[in-house]
Amino acid sequence: MTHSLVDSNAWVRRFRPAPDAGARLVCFPHAGGAASFYFPVARALHPRVDVLAVQYPGRQERRSETPLTGIGTLADLSFAALRPVLTGRPVLFGHSMGAVVAFEVARRMEREDGLSPAALVVSGRRAPSCRREESVHLRTDEGVIAELKRLNGTDNSLLDDEELVRMFLPALRADYRAVETYTYAPGPPLGCPVTVFTGDRDPQVTMDEALSWREHTTGPFDLEVFEGGHFYLSSDPATTLDRLESVLRAHGTGPTAS
Repeated sequence: MTHSLVDSNAWVRRFRPAPDAGARLVCFPHAGGAASFYFPVARALHPRVDVLAVQYPGRQERRSETPLTGIGTLADLSFAALRPVLTGRPVLFGHSMGAVVAFEVARRMEREDGLSPAALVVSGRRAPSCRREESVHLRTDEGVIAELKRLNGTDNSLLDDEELVRMFLPALRADYRAVETYTYAPGPPLGCPVTVFTGDRDPQVTMDEALSWREHTTGPFDLEVFEGGHFYLSSDPATTLDRLESVLRAHGTGPTAS
């Protein structure tokens, strides 16, 4: 698909526009997540940071669209959608599946435009080169819901609402398929700083797997460990935002920077 066929308005959300901000942050949601997950981030960082969030097909107002089942396609189309609306060098942030999409978008920025992001912040995800055999996407609906409950990423009362579950399960299953079938294609490491955020009790990421992100950049590397599990950032958002803003202060560049 060519860049001209991708509708940036469908893919990119700006909940609190801040065009004159000193830094720009692009956020990528987790499996089953939507752009609105980052509304609190946009609210908290406005007007210091211009926050953009990517909206994948198959959720919220894009619910009628077919969800995508490949990280490569998600990254290709996210990159194409962001290209017309980005100037300068943004900081990219992704949680869980979103970390993989953000990483692959960063690779495309460097490969196709010769421009590194100001920094890449990856959360709740092992390094791309660390492979695990996972098959949540092949489970029954009950099995997928059980995984959500295990990770504490969704209010359990919402998971008891059968109509609501039927609405978001197709996108969730597609996301799990995308991230569980993702295979890292070896290539040059990124040239930008990489910061890893991880919970100290996250069953999805060991410390060794988090540290392995170091192999994917020639730039500065940092690891930030938070108290909590896979969704540590929801249980203590103030601490997460404080650390994220520190990265933005250290590496973020203004929207008009080159």
